[in-house]
Order: sequence, then structure tokens, then C-alpha cells
Amino acid sequence: MRFVLATANPDKAAEIRAVLLDAGLDVELVPRPDDVAEVDETGTTLEENARLKAVALCEATGLPAVADDTGLEVDALGGAPGVYSARYAGEDATYSDNVAKLLDALTGVEASSRTARFSTVALAHWPDGREVAAMGDVEGTIATEARGDAGFGYDPLFVPVEGDGRTFAQMSAAEKHRVSHRGRAFRTLADGLKVVEALEAEQ
Repeated sequence: MRFVLATANPDKAAEIRAVLLDAGLDVELVPRPDDVAEVDETGTTLEENARLKAVALCEATGLPAVADDTGLEVDALGGAPGVYSARYAGEDATYSDNVAKLLDALTGVEASSRTARFSTVALAHWPDGREVAAMGDVEGTIATEARGDAGFGYDPLFVPVEGDGRTFAQMSAAEKHRVSHRGRAFRTLADGLKVVEALEAEQ
């Protein structure tokens, strides 16, 4: 199976490749062409944004496309930053900018109230309109300071409930993938793609 990746984020692309490979999916992932512009994420849900990106890449390249969208929902902030997680501190925000804004927004919030969850929607779209979508979630808390040098985005702040107290940024890639939102979403997507592959082989 051959798909073009909708994301141009090298960190996210590397995670997607690793998770799909670990899931045993025989797939070739083509990088997004340099001449294809970023897709405006105008959707109000993660699924809408993932679909916008996958459809745009599919139309631009003629290839099936794989896209995802991820949001961090912090309970003390009413679910923010949510679908705006990547641009929480502005359209051109860096990882550090977003982390700093989140820490500032949670100033004075007690540890017991710093609950949050990461969610990812992974979606494959074919030129003929077929789709396979999957979702992955992980519950956790937001640390009071950034910890760890691995990962990206909000990883230095997110402490998964199913872990041992470390943030995602303090874990190895394999440890993170086992419990992360993106790992769960793309493992489920891989299962769906295997079904599609099996059905195509029977035809």
C-alpha cells in the first residue's frame, strides 16, 4: 500500500512511520511534496481537520493520503487548547511558545486539577472517496514545569496516567508509542488498512 503523508512536520511523520511499521503494516509512506501548500485547518473537530488535510493531499497528488490531527484538552481550561493546540500561542508558535503559554495559563492550579487528555484522529482517504478513520486517547496530567528532552509539542508537560510519573518527553519513543494517543490511533488505523488490503487482494 502506498500513501502520501499529509503532514510536513518531521517529528509527527517519524512517529507515524514508526507506529505503522511496529503494527506490521506493509506500507510505503511518501513525503508531502514541497510544492503542496499547508492546508488551512478550518474544521471545528479533529476529524474535520484530518479529513481536510487528507483530501487536499489526495487531490494534489492523485495518491491515497494519510493525515491526522491532535488536540490537548485541559480540564481546568475548559478543554482548551483543543483543536487549536498546534497554534495555541499564535499561528507561528513554536513548541516552546505553546508550552510556555500553557504553563502560564495553569499558574496557581493545584496538581489534582491539572487533568488533561490527548486525542488523535488518524484518517486515510482514497481518490475514489473511500476512507478509514481511527481515534486514540490518553488521559494524563499537566506537569508544573517542562521535563525531558525527547518528543515534541507538549510532551515535556504531559504525564500519562498509565505511566510511572514521567512525561512523554522523558520516555523512549517505544515507551511513548505504547500508551500515546497517536500510537493508539495509528495502530487502530493500521488494523483498518489491513482489512482494506485483504479485501483488495480478494478482488
